[in-house]
Amino acid sequence: MSQITKIFGELTFSRAVMREKLSHNTYERLISTIHTGNPLDESIAEPVAHAMKEWAIAEGATHFTHWFQPQRGGTAEKHDAFITYSETGDIIERFSAKQLIQSEPDASSFPSGGMRSTFEARGYTAWDPTSPAFLLETGNAKTLVIPCVFLSWTGAVLDLKTPFLRSMRALNDAGIRLQRLLGNRLAKKIVVNCGPEQEYFVVSKKLYDTRQDLRICGRTLFGAAPAKGQQMEDHYFGAIHPKMIKFMVELDHELYRRGIPAKTRHNEVSPNQFEIAPLYEEANLAIDHNLQAMDVMRQVAMRHDLYITMHEKPFARVNGSGKHVNWSIGDNTGTNYLEPSASPLKNISFLLTLGALMLGVDKFGGLLRACVADAGNDHRLGASEAPPAIMSIYLGEYLTRLIDEIERMGKPTEQVMANINMGVRNLPRISKDYSDRNRTSPIAFTGNKFEFRAVGSSQNPSESVTLLNQLCTYGFFTIEKRLAAHKDKDIRESALLVLKDVFKETRRVRFEGNGYSEEWHKQAEKLGLPNAKNTPAALNAFLEPEAIELMEKTHVLNEREVCAKVEIKLENYVKTKEIEYKTAVNIAKTEILPAVVRQISAVASAAAAAKAAGATSKVLTAEVKKFDAMYSDIKSRFEALEAVLNKADDKENLHKKAVYLADAGEKALSMLRESVDQAEQLLAHEFWPMAKYQELLTVL
Repeated sequence: MSQITKIFGELTFSRAVMREKLSHNTYERLISTIHTGNPLDESIAEPVAHAMKEWAIAEGATHFTHWFQPQRGGTAEKHDAFITYSETGDIIERFSAKQLIQSEPDASSFPSGGMRSTFEARGYTAWDPTSPAFLLETGNAKTLVIPCVFLSWTGAVLDLKTPFLRSMRALNDAGIRLQRLLGNRLAKKIVVNCGPEQEYFVVSKKLYDTRQDLRICGRTLFGAAPAKGQQMEDHYFGAIHPKMIKFMVELDHELYRRGIPAKTRHNEVSPNQFEIAPLYEEANLAIDHNLQAMDVMRQVAMRHDLYITMHEKPFARVNGSGKHVNWSIGDNTGTNYLEPSASPLKNISFLLTLGALMLGVDKFGGLLRACVADAGNDHRLGASEAPPAIMSIYLGEYLTRLIDEIERMGKPTEQVMANINMGVRNLPRISKDYSDRNRTSPIAFTGNKFEFRAVGSSQNPSESVTLLNQLCTYGFFTIEKRLAAHKDKDIRESALLVLKDVFKETRRVRFEGNGYSEEWHKQAEKLGLPNAKNTPAALNAFLEPEAIELMEKTHVLNEREVCAKVEIKLENYVKTKEIEYKTAVNIAKTEILPAVVRQISAVASAAAAAKAAGATSKVLTAEVKKFDAMYSDIKSRFEALEAVLNKADDKENLHKKAVYLADAGEKALSMLRESVDQAEQLLAHEFWPMAKYQELLTVL
């Protein structure tokens, strides 16, 4: 047995541990809940809680926590010791069914979008048995972690896991109904598999400590272009630096201990940028694992004197970081509905699934842009390493030809059906290597899955998977209604007739060309495809009546929760921008201007010395004036940014404030950055107060 298989999942309350610690009856009933998604039989909660506690304590745990995903981003936890009093007043260790199933953390400081007042603190976490408990290990401390949903006292959604689980229920209902129409009686549960690829930057902790902007904002607000950036294209898939290999080996080790199936590690395009990708898993587990992985990556980096930033654009003029979310849909039999096969009927299901997603993207493409909208991702979308903000689908040459043939299909005569069926039977020819990849497409079919490439590296992948589920649910529901109009025909003939209309209606979201091109942007505008340039503009899509109807029909969010979600995202955007702008002003005031003063002093002293020696230098005098003008320019520009911050406070509502900061604020910061970056290139290196790009991007 290899070292990997020995340690894999040792920190997880896995099925093997459950089988060992639980009675056969309790184990089977718990696994049934996990497989079916049905409510937990509370009669088994007590033995499960006891087994979890015994296992955790045996592994060295002293505390437990309910672990959840608030809408502020990241995860949250509150640790409680297992200790309590016995009837005789002695301290004992206990973990009850009630403590397992539900907890009541203070919810007053978590964002709610106005759904409750801050003095109303009560919120509830509830155990999600479909995601395994695990041990959080920090140094010598271990804590039993129970993945949970998070709701307010009134039942309102306060997290990102609850909407995801609801979207799975909606997708399951719509998907199983459609499979029944196709004659599939074996499918009992719809399964979504997911594999989030995680990009990240690494810099020396010593250099990181010199950068106030990196420490506070996670990205550099200033920085002149280095002489050598990524233009030589020598970092991508290049030999991994020995220090990074040491980090990656320890990272993989820690991830394997937690049952996280890290598969791939490599250099990314930009210097000091890397990627880690997992094996695919059921989406709920894949999402939880990605959130765990991000935390583990930061912890391991600290032990190697490194700093990891998952900001979408930590450095200007080089590639940013994304989190490509691979998404596929199938059922409990192991069938992948996005996997072509030799079975014509299964391939009909494949085509219907494609059609369903295309219907969803065509109708709600703006929502896909909105779900990945935040201050960090706005810097990345549309740049040379990320897809544009226009949501389109790339299918590849072969599949596009087949869809075009179905779209042009006339009356389904025997000959027509024979030709179409021949194309359908040949679908297994499609593989991930059959056609070239289109890296400019936000939603690309890659052989047996879709890759949603617009997700930001710091984002919780739950939101994008939730929305993909909803869009497919909408498509399944629409197709089901249309098939009902052909109930007297053969199901394959009916399906092709429905698909003919679906492919025709959704033609505008199929695009095989260069998504960066000006021609596509013009064409997309004519086609009426949304193209929100920033977060405030993108979030409007959530408030469209049809979007709210989708949320309510799929029972993912109600209208009040949708409005709260938008307010939370706007508030986060505004706070992020305010922090960035205030940090930029502070750096300019307290670090850059003093550096310019030191440069002026040095040059002025040199000019005075030259004059005292009888060699008056016009060049040195001109240099003093140049640096003096530089000082005035930087000062006036950070004062302009301060004025934007002050004026933003006068805006009457959050949306207008966000729009103003996105426009006037970004322009003012850009102007200030231009002046500061010019100063960096002219000031003596000894006077510059922070690590420069050339150091950050080449020194580990």
